[in-house]
Amino acid sequence: MGDLGVGIKQVRQYFQRYGRDNDIMEFDISSATVELASQALNIEPALIAKTLSFSSNGGAMLVVTAGDAKVDNGKFKSVFGFKARMLKPDEVMEYTGHPVGGVCPFGLARDLPVYLDVSLQRFEFVYPACGSGNSAIKLTLPELETYSSSRGWIDVCKNWQEPQQACG
Repeated sequence: MGDLGVGIKQVRQYFQRYGRDNDIMEFDISSATVELASQALNIEPALIAKTLSFSSNGGAMLVVTAGDAKVDNGKFKSVFGFKARMLKPDEVMEYTGHPVGGVCPFGLARDLPVYLDVSLQRFEFVYPACGSGNSAIKLTLPELETYSSSRGWIDVCKNWQEPQQACG
């Protein structure tokens, strides 16, 4: 559906208002999965801020988590009051304007609620995608909160609590 280059153009335009559009990194290789992104950036997978898109009361919502975290269905339901259901790829494109593998909480096609998972709070810097499967930007957590227009920090993930000595 549509031009896959549209997402990164929207994100670049979005970051112009913050003077950060030139901080977007584009790679000659795919960064469409946590593993590929960590290889492209030469960092540990946990530092990748992955944006997950869920169905929400007839619409959609985004949850940004650490690259090593997995959504815990019980925690998700207790926080949001409904079962976690990931959007299908065509729905992802429709709601976010970004292809799967490039989804981020910036330059969205629609105004969606964005939440940040506490799994990210271990790190000084994280690396979310920028609307394409070969892009990223290095952000502090306060920058991620601001640029994503986050509605707040939530705890809906598991499998990340192991002690880590990570720096970005």
